[in-house]
Amino acid sequence: MERVFKQQPLERAIEAIVLAGGSEPREARRVAENLVMANLSGHDSHGIGMMPRYVEALLEGGLAVNREPKVTLDAGALLVLDGLKGYGQSIGHDATRMAIERAKQHGSAIVALGNSHHLGRIGHWAEMAIAEGLISMHFVNVQSFARVAPFGGADRRFGTNPVCIGIPLPGEPPFLLDMATSAVAQGKLRVAHNKGAKIPQGWLIDDQGRPSDDPRWGVMPPLGAMLTFGEHKGYGLAVACELLGGALTGGGVTDYDNKTQRRVLNGMLSILIDPARLGTQEAFGKDAKSFLAWLRASRPAPGADRVRIAGEPERETRARRMKEGIPVDEETWKEILAAGAKLKLAPERIEALARA
Repeated sequence: MERVFKQQPLERAIEAIVLAGGSEPREARRVAENLVMANLSGHDSHGIGMMPRYVEALLEGGLAVNREPKVTLDAGALLVLDGLKGYGQSIGHDATRMAIERAKQHGSAIVALGNSHHLGRIGHWAEMAIAEGLISMHFVNVQSFARVAPFGGADRRFGTNPVCIGIPLPGEPPFLLDMATSAVAQGKLRVAHNKGAKIPQGWLIDDQGRPSDDPRWGVMPPLGAMLTFGEHKGYGLAVACELLGGALTGGGVTDYDNKTQRRVLNGMLSILIDPARLGTQEAFGKDAKSFLAWLRASRPAPGADRVRIAGEPERETRARRMKEGIPVDEETWKEILAAGAKLKLAPERIEALARA
């Protein structure tokens, strides 16, 4: 069973929970807008269903409110930032704004952000750069419960470690690749478990290392392990994210089995490029248009209506959900109401805001 909400009332309901946790209005608004935008884009795994986890992290001290990135190195086009365990929706916004300003000034920028709480949907930061005409690349590690097994291994050893690449395209919406290096985002297992649904083979193994289609192995103890996409290829990219997003940023890596802490810490290495400074705009525009036309001229495979590029499915889902509403399964909504109650916010108040 699902509930369906409109964007703005749902944002107000989530904002009220964040405010109840001690955040200032600007931070609460950023968190709410970011989470609901993830739902609008079809990434329910990174949407409002994260609020119960955030509240648990807040209460245990693993998430700090009203923080701003601390600059620990400023070398012009190179910045190193400490997120101070702050809400990633706010820390990530500020860090990306700084990266955009430096890329516009210098033609490119590298920003190493460590120790941020959960940065949410990484595509949000690429979209900020794209809106300013910039190319961006992001390598992220996830310090939480180890979730994913290395290729050839049967034990959980690292997180879902996303990669994101955003490229503005002349005359059409951008290319936006935003993906976990695991076969699926962990939150999608939570969503499937809450809905009582099975998952495809190749996403998950049980606690004995055997393939499973039951999402509980990724959600409930005793945990199994998620798998990387593309076997050794996704595994290699996940390790690169741990080294670049975690070790290189100074934010730390997953090197022990965290069984109790509810916080989700991210490190992110962002590389931004101003394509206008490269002197290749004419060639890029011509070749991008030619290549995309060649791709889209492909005959659709059985079961597909046409060829798409990364970013198109999210834009299509966003347009549909802005019109029809955002579906939220009943179990996730109950978890959100319970999270608000932990912060002394009555469920009736959340319900009223979400229906307004």
